[in-house]
Amino acid sequence: MPTEEASISYQAEEYLEAIYRLEKKRGSAKTMELARKLEVVPGSVTNTIESLERRGLVIHEPYKGVKLTEKGRKLASNVLRKHRLAERLLTDILHLDWSEVHDAACKLEHALSPEILDPLENALGHPKTCPHGNPIPTKNGRLLEEKSKPLADLNSGENGVIVKIADEKPTTLKVLDSLGLIPGSYVKIEEKGSFNGPLNIHVNGQPHTVERELARYVHVKPSNTNSGGTKRD
Repeated sequence: MPTEEASISYQAEEYLEAIYRLEKKRGSAKTMELARKLEVVPGSVTNTIESLERRGLVIHEPYKGVKLTEKGRKLASNVLRKHRLAERLLTDILHLDWSEVHDAACKLEHALSPEILDPLENALGHPKTCPHGNPIPTKNGRLLEEKSKPLADLNSGENGVIVKIADEKPTTLKVLDSLGLIPGSYVKIEEKGSFNGPLNIHVNGQPHTVERELARYVHVKPSNTNSGGTKRD
């Protein structure tokens, strides 16, 4: 007899993953946000949400948005696990550029059956994060987030290590890569411009300027001191 996971469609997996991401970021997923994220018409979102609700995977409250049930969250967490392991496969084994793997992983994740995941994880060396630094859910659905905050929220003189990138669009990642703003890099705020102005920063000791909107996608684990040590800066 097929499991709930085995019987779920490609489309339903895409919706559950999108709801999971939006709920984590905003507390719930609005239908218009889902339509934009999934690039579908709002009417299609409504029909699919009704189908997911009938299966007990989501709860939709008018004017409040969509939230996952416990069963829906478990399925969504597994889809996200498959997605981020697929990204690791594409970068670590097939050596694709980290800026290009998100869309390919969206297609590949649906082909990864449960019996493939453990051998894949073993072959990859049990990675804790995807190439963009976002945590890979465990088999039991736990998501171990490292404490961090957006680079744009640091004050002048503050510094830290980049732990993740919150936007996986190729255009965003390519710009960040060109500035050295990748997970593991050491970054320091030299000067913050006026409201919404650019940031003057040092990345691994090299001076750069980054737009504040981009800096919001770069999440940093701040250092305990403002100096951060002279060896790296």
